Amino acid sequence: MPTTLKQCLEKAAAEIEVAVGSDSARLDAELLLAEVLNCERTYFYTWPENPLTEDQSKQYNDLLSRRLNGEPIAHILARREFWSLDLEVNNTTLIPRPDTEILVEAVLNLNLPKSSHLLDLGTGTGAIALALATEYPQWSVTAVDVSEDAVALAEVNRERCALNNVAIQQSDWFSSLETDYAFDIIVSNPPYIDAKDPHLREGDVRFEPLTALVADDNGLADIRLITDQSRYYLKPSGWLVVEHGYQQADAVQSIFKEYNYQSIQTQNDYGGNPRVTFGQFNKSQMV
Repeated sequence: MPTTLKQCLEKAAAEIEVAVGSDSARLDAELLLAEVLNCERTYFYTWPENPLTEDQSKQYNDLLSRRLNGEPIAHILARREFWSLDLEVNNTTLIPRPDTEILVEAVLNLNLPKSSHLLDLGTGTGAIALALATEYPQWSVTAVDVSEDAVALAEVNRERCALNNVAIQQSDWFSSLETDYAFDIIVSNPPYIDAKDPHLREGDVRFEPLTALVADDNGLADIRLITDQSRYYLKPSGWLVVEHGYQQADAVQSIFKEYNYQSIQTQNDYGGNPRVTFGQFNKSQMV
């Protein structure tokens, strides 16, 4: 292992790019070394010629080997930043993606009442619920997930973020919720990948649970169920906001229209791809 920080990072980044095909190889290398040295990444640019000790080199090699085998950085570090929140992650849930922050932005742009009640379906790490609870501490947020492990992880993150306006519980979508619940807004990043999608054999998703990724009906089954059932849990003129695949916008909009949602819009992600669709339901249109 090269002895200086600069040499170490250059070699590691090159190895990651070749082995994993990561488009953030340098960042990966820096995050792993920052973990070993317990420092900020700016340290590498201030003191690039500083040497690594033998013990630090060994620790770094161990972490680097895991990344070269394809393991996601978030799993190696056991955390991921989302909406400036430092969240704990593990292999029982999806790793929060930057593009999911688009869903948070879409909700913020709806200008909902200050006392709104929000439901997050399939909360996973709790990322969406916790981000919105941070922005709106006066909101009442309910977050559910079918996985006991996910519920436990989301609760850990709720405590990390010190948010008292979030309640987390186990539920298979709406199964544990009473129909007299009345939410101003329901949000979800549900499974939406087709089981035949070749991307399931590539990158970070190989290390994530298929149940959180894959849905029947070309990836649309859970979105359809959520769109249908949300009508019974929304207040009059309440909003539904869902994340979906970049090729599914037209299909999702059609599902929203089928169930009589109005003011339907789709918002692009940071790559310019259609990613989040939302609509408003008028209970007088219930069919």
